[in-house]
Amino acid sequence: MTSKSLDSLLHRLLLDPTRRERVTHVEQVPARAGRRADWPVWVPPLLVDRLALQGVPAPWEHQVQAADLARGGDSVVIATGTASGKSLAYLLPVLAALLEDDKATGLYLSPTKALATDQLRAVRALNLTQVRAATFDGDTSFEDRDWVRRFGTFVLTNPDMLHRSLLPRHADFSRFLRGLRYVVVDECHTYRGVFGSHVSQVLRRLRRVCTRYGASPVFLLASATVSEPEVSASRLVGLPVIPVADDASPRGTTEFALWEPPLQKDYSGEHGAPVRRSATAETGDLLADLVVEGARTIAFVRSRRGAEAVAMNARRAVVEVEPALGARIAAYRSGYLPEERRELEKRLQSGDLLGVAATNALELGVDVAGLDAVILSGWPGTVASVWQQAGRAGRAGQGALAVFVARDDPLDTYLVHHPEALFGRPVETTVLDPTNPYVLGPHLCCAAAELPLTDADLPLFPGAEDVLPDLVRRGLLRHRPKGWFWTSRERPDADLRGAGGPPVRLVESATGRLLGTVDSSSAHSQAHTGAVYLHQGEAYVVELLDLDEAVAFVRADDPDYSTSARDITDIRIAETIRTSTFAGVTLSFGTVDVTHQVVAYLKKRLGSGEVLGEEPLDLPARQLRTKAVWYTVSAELLSSVGLEWADVPGAAHAAEHAAIGLLPLFATCDRWDIGGVSTALHEDTGLATVFVYDGHPGGAGFAERGHARAPAWLRATQEAIAACECASGCPSCVQSPKCGNGNEPLDKDGAVRLLDVVLASGLGG
Repeated sequence: MTSKSLDSLLHRLLLDPTRRERVTHVEQVPARAGRRADWPVWVPPLLVDRLALQGVPAPWEHQVQAADLARGGDSVVIATGTASGKSLAYLLPVLAALLEDDKATGLYLSPTKALATDQLRAVRALNLTQVRAATFDGDTSFEDRDWVRRFGTFVLTNPDMLHRSLLPRHADFSRFLRGLRYVVVDECHTYRGVFGSHVSQVLRRLRRVCTRYGASPVFLLASATVSEPEVSASRLVGLPVIPVADDASPRGTTEFALWEPPLQKDYSGEHGAPVRRSATAETGDLLADLVVEGARTIAFVRSRRGAEAVAMNARRAVVEVEPALGARIAAYRSGYLPEERRELEKRLQSGDLLGVAATNALELGVDVAGLDAVILSGWPGTVASVWQQAGRAGRAGQGALAVFVARDDPLDTYLVHHPEALFGRPVETTVLDPTNPYVLGPHLCCAAAELPLTDADLPLFPGAEDVLPDLVRRGLLRHRPKGWFWTSRERPDADLRGAGGPPVRLVESATGRLLGTVDSSSAHSQAHTGAVYLHQGEAYVVELLDLDEAVAFVRADDPDYSTSARDITDIRIAETIRTSTFAGVTLSFGTVDVTHQVVAYLKKRLGSGEVLGEEPLDLPARQLRTKAVWYTVSAELLSSVGLEWADVPGAAHAAEHAAIGLLPLFATCDRWDIGGVSTALHEDTGLATVFVYDGHPGGAGFAERGHARAPAWLRATQEAIAACECASGCPSCVQSPKCGNGNEPLDKDGAVRLLDVVLASGLGG
């Protein structure tokens, strides 16, 4: 597209006058000039020449700063914007070492296979014959794996393969590990919560095994812009890390629009609440319009199902205008088969795909150059992800358009009406907890199976002294004078992704064709009998979910409804770790036991969301021990603001929903990472209590961050509810899409009064 046509993209989207009121704010993100530097003297001339042939005449200042630090032996985290050239910053010292020493090796870790494949393509394009680079992942053939073990000098893999294959068979990789000089950890900001805690243990195990072979690699971490990147990076690898955060790369002007879908005039939701048009439908329309304009566009969507629906809606819309364009729109998400994924990536790279609806698999995926626009369909979880996704447009200093489309959700609504909360605030600090015993225990078993654990190893694993006695008591480890030994012939395992079991396969019953997979933890709510499942624009209905065999059988169908699961949750306090008392209010953080069961699902009409019916389900309950933050309010305080006994359940329930919706502003999480329970009289506290808990065994650090920032968090919650224009509560303030009680009871006004008295007690600061 020409710069003139790009400048008018937002204007063209707003040619329909009914759309203009949907834009609540437009932020002009200014352009920035780049600052070049000289090549470091230690970079081999051959590498400089090959980079010049690839269009890199000279590095940016931050690239040289990071490369020099790593070359000098310091671990470093590069925390600069999307398209700032982080790859060159970490590749310079790695490739230089491989060119200088034929025994040196380097390891590259990424959260997605697509990103590793993209990096391999970039390295091989340099045509450096001394650098024997190869990917090592689940798609790698056994013959190629053997070649990597024997000859590879730059191995590109992911934490899962490091955990499941390389470390357990470290003796087979002795040549590679003995020469390991550098470990690159790309997109390290994604290693947060329980997943990040698991990866931190894998990296500690890697360091321990490397020591066995006489290696002490330098770590180079690449991150989106986050607060205190050196703190989270150091917690991840267990080493001091130096930050490089002054971005010297050029950037074009970005026009960033906040977009709120309109209210549906002919439809009201639960209990008569107003309902906005869905972000999925709105995003599909915008993607279609941008494709028709010839703008290369990615729409980032929060869920697999949403990505499929956006792509399907956009295709239908463009076909009415220009039939040939329908084939140039596709969905891209995890769960696809390898051959499908590779074909989509090929079409993305070539520009054959003009519009893509993607999950965050593309936020971290292939390097797609020349994008004109990005649509963010709903809050992606963190400010860091907002800029990571928006930065996908406007490569090489081009101008760009970014549009954030709000879901009918408290946080999204708050953001489109409080742009300063997005554009005027620093990005988050990544939250992870390597000492989580539910994470640490399995990795200590893995470490002991790799090499017996000794007292000298324990400083590498903070918290190990508290966990090891329990592992010995349970018979998993045996303690001897020389250390701790794994007791079984079978290899221990730890579930890095926190799925709690093997993925559930989606199989077409009529043909036996494997369509894809769903995480075990999501199967109860997404692959239950009767659930609607979307795959590349085609709809399927689940006929049977077999949990024992981890398979769901589906049939092709075209229902006029979607499905959403309903559940019940019970919570008990196991341990109070921290508590603060105010005037009639207590704020606590501790360990809780949560019982969760999916009991039914709703059928909702496509487009409007109208509930068509409810079907019961017979699924087993799930138990979860995790961390929670909670507050209690005395009966006297509640009475002082006119909240009688009968009013409290609705007020507390509404306050709980809104608090869950707003916590992602204060902790690096998504509302689907957390859960909540509220009650007028909890049996463990004897008072009205509101809980918000981490949805992962042992906790993920989110509730703890909520406890630490409770005054600001609860004040923003109160403001979001009070500012909503609805009369009695709606999805934009207190109704929740994941409520297991069908958003009943809810008392919007009562929630405001409840939070007012909580904040006035002294908790509000």
